[in-house]
Amino acid sequence: MMAWVQLVIGGAFIVIGLLTLCVAVFGVFRFHYVLNRMHSAAMGDSLGILFIIFGLMILSGFHLSTLKLALIIVFFWLAGPVSSHMICKLEVLINENLKEECEVPEDGGF
Repeated sequence: MMAWVQLVIGGAFIVIGLLTLCVAVFGVFRFHYVLNRMHSAAMGDSLGILFIIFGLMILSGFHLSTLKLALIIVFFWLAGPVSSHMICKLEVLINENLKEECEVPEDGGF
């Protein structure tokens, strides 16, 4: 009986993570401006990966592989926002028409 509960809860987290990633993909294609697309991709990526790996942690049981999956979550949560920030920073630096599309501080936001 406990195995079924574990399967249902783990599967629910995986489905929620997949739905989150699907909404993020829809946001990437729906938004017209590159920084909005980056925000959608970064937020969906972080939250979707969290739910999917947390579901895998529940399905695998609690032992050493669970710790490894938790470390993957920590890595993605540290690396994802930093990489998204760097890509957005690059967009602010190289896009000359950015002031027509949004409000940019005089120093470029840095």
